[in-house]
Amino acid sequence: MRLGPYDTSEIDVRSSAGGRGMRRAGGIGCGTLVIALVGALVFGLDPMQTIGIVESVQQQAAPAEASGSQGNDMSAAEVCASSDYANEACAALASLNKTWQPILTREDIRFARPELDLYRNGAVTTEGCGSATSAAGPFYCPADRRIYIDTTFYDQLARMSGTGGDFARLYVIAHEYGHHVQNLTGLADQVRREQQRNPAAANRLQVAMELQADCYAGLWAGQNRAAIEPGDLEEGLAAASAVGDDTLMRGAGQAINPESFTHGSSRQRMAALRLGLESENVGACNVFFQ
Repeated sequence: MRLGPYDTSEIDVRSSAGGRGMRRAGGIGCGTLVIALVGALVFGLDPMQTIGIVESVQQQAAPAEASGSQGNDMSAAEVCASSDYANEACAALASLNKTWQPILTREDIRFARPELDLYRNGAVTTEGCGSATSAAGPFYCPADRRIYIDTTFYDQLARMSGTGGDFARLYVIAHEYGHHVQNLTGLADQVRREQQRNPAAANRLQVAMELQADCYAGLWAGQNRAAIEPGDLEEGLAAASAVGDDTLMRGAGQAINPESFTHGSSRQRMAALRLGLESENVGACNVFFQ
């Protein structure tokens, strides 16, 4: 995807590291799926059981109090120039901001930019959702409105999806940005309250959240169709397929159990991404809650 030049004054980005553990709040990140896959392939664990355990810990953990700056001394320009992955992520963040601000403004929703925290081969202490190691992979913390990405995850994603193309990586950050949109609209809070009120519907609602975030990722790409290059759609669909619940279960030699899905099947995730790409109206992504 040909993302244009960007001004670092248009984005909020930093690089930080530190902290221990894996406690965080607000949904399941891509890294949880990687943890489940590794557990299945290396230790023979049920991937869906692993996801359930991690999700349970996340839901029980209360967000940590904000603790101020983590002592990041790098400027935004320095962070963005620190690696090719960082530069690409910064360009994507700028494009996502430019795309979503007018969309949300038209919906009478107050827009606020998320901050992108890039780190590599380490751990990170959030200001709202506790700490996470690099094994947790990309995630969004609703309490501090930050997207956290250990860029080494992109290498894992390339191995899982069989593609090293940029659109697979852009899909990841656009998906996490989708969770930020859900936070701004209030949907994330509504879903969490309903999950607590009706635990039997918790998995179904979680799947709907993740599929809508996939749809939002597709919507962003569709709104920037002129930047899409040949092969981008295939790369995005391959990435979406690689992290489908049924693909993880099948890869671990487990029986497919739709009632245990937390993100949706490979087919559902690919369909959600394609729906966003083909939609002009953000409301089209509400179909997962109907």
